[in-house]
Amino acid sequence: MRSVDAVVIGGGIAGVSTAYYLSETHHVVLIEAEPHLAYHSTGRSAALYFENYGAAPNRPLTRASRGFFFDPPPAMSAEPLVSPRGALWIAGPDQEAALVEIETQGRETGCNLIRISPAEAAEMVSVIVADGLAGAIHEPDPMDMDVAGIHQAFVAGFRLAGGEVLTSAPVTSLDRRPDGGWAVEAGSHRIEAGVVVNAAGAWGDRVAALAGIEPVRLTPLRRTAFMVAGEPSWAKWPMVVDAEHRFYFKPESSQLLCSPADETPTDPGDVRPDPLDVALAVERINSATTLGIRSVRTEWAGLRTFAPDRVMVIGPDDQHPGFVWLVGQGGTGIQTAPAAGQLVAALTRGEPLPPELADAGVDPERLAVGRLR
Repeated sequence: MRSVDAVVIGGGIAGVSTAYYLSETHHVVLIEAEPHLAYHSTGRSAALYFENYGAAPNRPLTRASRGFFFDPPPAMSAEPLVSPRGALWIAGPDQEAALVEIETQGRETGCNLIRISPAEAAEMVSVIVADGLAGAIHEPDPMDMDVAGIHQAFVAGFRLAGGEVLTSAPVTSLDRRPDGGWAVEAGSHRIEAGVVVNAAGAWGDRVAALAGIEPVRLTPLRRTAFMVAGEPSWAKWPMVVDAEHRFYFKPESSQLLCSPADETPTDPGDVRPDPLDVALAVERINSATTLGIRSVRTEWAGLRTFAPDRVMVIGPDDQHPGFVWLVGQGGTGIQTAPAAGQLVAALTRGEPLPPELADAGVDPERLAVGRLR
């Protein structure tokens, strides 16, 4: 059995970002159960850098991550990891209250929101049926994210720092040592570590159970997405989002990426789309637009995992500080990854909050696991 400073469990965006920042001071091993990193939620994300999204305590993490995406360290990526997109919220006659709530939350977050008329929304996205709208909000600032590029940037940085990645290594036991550290069994590997970081996504409570740690009652929710035919002339459309999150669509190369924005409770695993969810999204999008979708090219599903209050869980466990949480991102994992990784590293080291996180208003107490106990 060999010894390292820290083991990070989970090879998605949460795990690789944490491993990267923690490796500045620790000898870190990253463990992934699947043969490939980012197989589940991260690898199936249609991520948008969207500050006007997610629970209020999560939003400062998005804001604090902005600098990394626009100006990543040169050794990790030679180009920005985001590109212009924008978002367009649309509201039907019975959705004005939802639109007001979106505007209120956006203003509180400091986002740039512009109220526009139904006719202006239809001019921006030509397939929208203006007669079916009560109002709309345009947000010019949301950005498309290069999910694979972001994930690979962290992996590259982690490896450059001397970090080690183990795949096909599901964790089967986590035993506390007398000195407060951990003995970890993962696949054929036996590792001793002073700290374990639980970045296992939908499997976070199961990892905690192996360690004898009280779970935080995570709920994995299935999210469906699919592609339909598009037109090159649509490439600059913003992402169109229903005010009550009943659907969204956005250009993706020469196609449209669509979703019913579903949140169906499910067990952790390799989830598959439900044809009824796809059909429902098609119906809703066709009702709001002139797209007339008749067929779907490809479809898939991923997991979005939430704590009971829909706020991320970040930091050392209040009952065992050598066990550190980073779970419950609930669809904001990509856009918060740089700040969340920095926060986990700082809390693990017992250091003050990094200035960029403090300036953005990140409050570790609102994210701490103790609030759920």
